[in-house]
Amino acid sequence: MKPNNIYNHMLRCIGSAVLCLGTLVFAACNDFLGQEPPSQLTPEGYYSTEAQLQAVANQLYQDVLPQHGNWNYGWYLTDNNTDNQMSLSPDNKFGTGLWKTSNTNNNWSWGNIRNINYQLNAVLTKYNAGQVTGTDATVRQYIGEIYFMRAYAYFDLLKRFGDLPIVTQALPDNEAILVAANKRRPRNEVSRFITSTLDTALTYLKEDFDAKHTRISTDAAHLFKSRVALYEASWLTNFKGTPFVPLGTGWAGATKDYNSTYQYPTGSIDAEAEYFFKMSVTAAEKVAEKYKAQLVTNTGSIPQSLSDPENPYFKMWGTTDMSATPEILLWRQYSHALGVNNDVEVAVQAGNIGTGFTRSLIESYLMQDGLPIYASSYTYEDGSLAKVATHRDPRLAIFLKVPGQINCFKNMSSTEDHFVEIEPKPNITSKTPETAYYTGYAIRKGGTFDKALTANGGSENALAVFRVTEALLNYIEAQYMLTKDINSGKILEYWRLIREKAGFTGTAQDPTLTIAATNMSKEILDWGAYTAGVLLSDKVLYNIRRERRCELIAEGLRWMDLQRWRACDQMKALPYHTEGIHLWNTEMESWYTNLISDGSSAANVSSKALSEYYRPHEVTMANNNFKDGLTWHNAHYLEPLPLKQFLLTADDHATIARSPLYQNPYWPTVTDQPAEQ
Repeated sequence: MKPNNIYNHMLRCIGSAVLCLGTLVFAACNDFLGQEPPSQLTPEGYYSTEAQLQAVANQLYQDVLPQHGNWNYGWYLTDNNTDNQMSLSPDNKFGTGLWKTSNTNNNWSWGNIRNINYQLNAVLTKYNAGQVTGTDATVRQYIGEIYFMRAYAYFDLLKRFGDLPIVTQALPDNEAILVAANKRRPRNEVSRFITSTLDTALTYLKEDFDAKHTRISTDAAHLFKSRVALYEASWLTNFKGTPFVPLGTGWAGATKDYNSTYQYPTGSIDAEAEYFFKMSVTAAEKVAEKYKAQLVTNTGSIPQSLSDPENPYFKMWGTTDMSATPEILLWRQYSHALGVNNDVEVAVQAGNIGTGFTRSLIESYLMQDGLPIYASSYTYEDGSLAKVATHRDPRLAIFLKVPGQINCFKNMSSTEDHFVEIEPKPNITSKTPETAYYTGYAIRKGGTFDKALTANGGSENALAVFRVTEALLNYIEAQYMLTKDINSGKILEYWRLIREKAGFTGTAQDPTLTIAATNMSKEILDWGAYTAGVLLSDKVLYNIRRERRCELIAEGLRWMDLQRWRACDQMKALPYHTEGIHLWNTEMESWYTNLISDGSSAANVSSKALSEYYRPHEVTMANNNFKDGLTWHNAHYLEPLPLKQFLLTADDHATIARSPLYQNPYWPTVTDQPAEQ
């Protein structure tokens, strides 16, 4: 096998040059654009000025960090395929035999890592030799951003694959070196590498460098460090003893010489988890203490005209400019003038283009008095969307769309035409993304009420990448996992503050009252109520998870949380039926005159015999892989490595067992085969 073929498939290379982002969020890279073509650039001819380093960092914002996609609901779609949100077609990981091994897996892609390593090493060589011109603090800021991007890109791979090779150099096109680099390090060592990289980034980043929060800050780095550490600590705790952790029964890493004598740096898996929980607490507290007095408060109301007062909590997402909100630590700007748009406003005007809240999420939200729907002094009713939103958690009240509400009242003289001025009854019979309401529950998060932003593909809605409240939630969970004491540290202080800012008043701000009223047997629709297939008995821990769920809706963190909690095992024995609105035998049934529910190819809603609640995945029954609900295989917590990778890295290029790699738990090393369990 030729070395360059290994490179193409193993450490996917996007070239040694930087492509300038231009002006997505930042200043144009005019100096860079005047340079020779990227393919001819070398460290000797580049990486010598502050502007050139900015160009490098700018492109990584585009390549590595979250962004809104075009022609859909953008980043708010990312929680699809969880118990929070669902599309019309579930992911194959929730079916039996649908997800199979393959010769390829495009997610096993090392292009970003190689690109970052190449440029980081070139920059450091120049910088350490005193050959970079510009303001030193600014130059160091850009170096810190590049370190941060490597940590972020590595975390993306960690969540998908667990154990990973740790690569800090842009490797040469040499077969022996490339093969040797394919040694997977235990996942906790990868997490240590990521958090160490963030520590290095922090030595370069300048505190409060960018007042607009459009560039990586020390605060964003601390928050991200707390996220990574909490993820790893939780994983080690909840997968203890399994092949998903180093030294667990059946861990494939032990079959390779380079891992055969591995021992945890702290001496045991429990001590290693404690190490990461403590790290998460410390990093999260730094952010929480700095910003806790600046968090915005939810008024619980939705503006319905230009004369209505704005709700600062709602506007935190529903804006084109997040720079005035200290709670947002990093955000991405979109601009017609710069030709960088999204379709978020179009999606939020209608049925969200491809997603909808689930019954599970709706019922997880508390009532206005801070008590669960089954224990409140208020009566919970779900026969209409207006009733669902009445006397509820103020966060749900503003983010759940209700028929009759005004969606659009700004710039009404604009000629843009993809707007819906008055929210209609949800169109659950349509299966077309642009018009369908997939669950009947539609999301308002990220909307601006601005008609001028409703051109098809012409929205400018901003994207929040990091925000402070996650730090408080990370602290609460990590501190509780360390102590199992709700009174320890600042758990209750931070928890009550989150409730206050969410819009709760009086005793509803007290989470201990929620905990006392919780009946775990009534929380079974919430995947976060489980770990390893067992319903939690710890009501404090469950309510910590519930608070996180309700605060972070549609922010792209739900699947990460479900992974680390090991919160899907229960579906192996009891398939999960995705449900939306309470359609049958309610007021909502009368909204529709063309319902066909016989399970045939002509059906447009699910049968009343299955459930009174609309089941979007059980409308037609023929050739439907999910007609009996969503199921689970433990292998699906991680992705399978591409089988071609084993052959490329085997010393004979023919025998998988002779590769330095090993497959993830319960995935076979035969192509086109489903998970073993």
